[in-house]
Amino acid sequence: MNTIIQVRNLTKKYGDFEAVKGISFDVYEGEIFGLLGPNGAGKSTTLEIIETLREKTSGEVFVNGFNLDKQPGDIKRIIGVQLQTSGFYPGLNLLDLINLFNGLYNEKADAMELLRMVNLEDKAKSKFKELSGGQKQRFSIATTLINHPKVIFLDEPTTGLDPQARRNLWELIKDIRSKGTTVIITTHYMDEAEYLCDRIAIIDSGKIISLDTPDKMIDDLVASGFERPKDLKKASLEDVFIHLTGHAIREA
Repeated sequence: MNTIIQVRNLTKKYGDFEAVKGISFDVYEGEIFGLLGPNGAGKSTTLEIIETLREKTSGEVFVNGFNLDKQPGDIKRIIGVQLQTSGFYPGLNLLDLINLFNGLYNEKADAMELLRMVNLEDKAKSKFKELSGGQKQRFSIATTLINHPKVIFLDEPTTGLDPQARRNLWELIKDIRSKGTTVIITTHYMDEAEYLCDRIAIIDSGKIISLDTPDKMIDDLVASGFERPKDLKKASLEDVFIHLTGHAIREA
């Protein structure tokens, strides 16, 4: 299995505060990799460093063999980033927005094909501000694919969506992976991580405290004697998360 992202002893400090404390992990080519943690755990900082959006304090990062310190421009050309909030021009229609991004990326992506991929072909002439929440998220993901990235980063892509829109987005993410793109995702929804991710790293207080497949994490917790009271299933990934971090998911 080929490694597409290597993180070694990554540290990020803000004055005396150490947000990321020497973490190391690999991401394999073609997998959906989840980085989970409570608010303030360091997961967004870690991803922003890999995405070249934030400077690290120390450590090494390689993306598809490119060294973050020496080749950040090469990394930018092979990744796509979908942030929690996207600043699209609300008055432009979707075709115009994709053509705008084509110009920014110096690409010639087929706008209608991209919209078809995310099931928005019938919204091609609609303005971004007219879309529903789920449609906006699907369009945002479509824009990350314009430069044919090897890796895309999705930061809490289904937050605020209704259950059906969430499920639709899950299938889109799986479809993107099936075409060979590696997906890195953050989420606070444990059912989402359990359904989508091949492997998960749980980070708390700047350290990775567990890294494995969702099934292995759940099996290990059950084997430790944990059992949810009055429930058909003995444990879920959410139980693993709370057991490891010692608290429920924190509010922002």
